[in-house]
Amino acid sequence: MAVPKQKQSHARTNKRRSQHKISAPSIHACPQCHSPRMPHRVCPTCGTYAGRDVVAASGDDA
Repeated sequence: MAVPKQKQSHARTNKRRSQHKISAPSIHACPQCHSPRMPHRVCPTCGTYAGRDVVAASGDDA
């Protein structure tokens, strides 16, 4: 079995771990109301997806 001959340095470990960061979620504008929403999700403001009404809008009931 292959075994490392030397201990990996802290600097080398930290260089590898520098890529393990979380990325910000991508946000696109809704084509109907132009409010920000995540792609491939129902718009939380107007309730549309793929050009049709899917859910009742959250701001409609008073």
